[in-house]
Amino acid sequence: MTSIFSKIISGELPAYKVAETDEFLAFLDINPNAKGHTLCIPKEEINKIFDMEPALYGRLMEFSRKVAVSLEKSVTCKRVGMAVIGLEVPHVHVHLIPLNSMGDMNFGNKLSFSKEEFEATAAEIRANF
Repeated sequence: MTSIFSKIISGELPAYKVAETDEFLAFLDINPNAKGHTLCIPKEEINKIFDMEPALYGRLMEFSRKVAVSLEKSVTCKRVGMAVIGLEVPHVHVHLIPLNSMGDMNFGNKLSFSKEEFEATAAEIRANF
């Protein structure tokens, strides 16, 4: 079955995209832990991160690093945290979360933003990529 992320990649579902290459896509999490919470995914639908071919895994980490640098320039935070959990969507995704406290990594705490706030945040990250 096609994942929700594959539907975002194909354009069937909308997303607040912040960066894209031939192999990867980064977009804002619509249920964020913090302003700017971004997901980095491979365009190839792979369920588990450690099932990735090693070179592709390395390129995903490099892409995620570039997005994190852009994110840190765009959103006020002490640092950008990274998590890979993978239980909620069966498609590899790296969470990049702007952190000001340890609580920002708590996936039970979700924030909500308006469409305009999401668009402005995505535009700022794109401009810094």
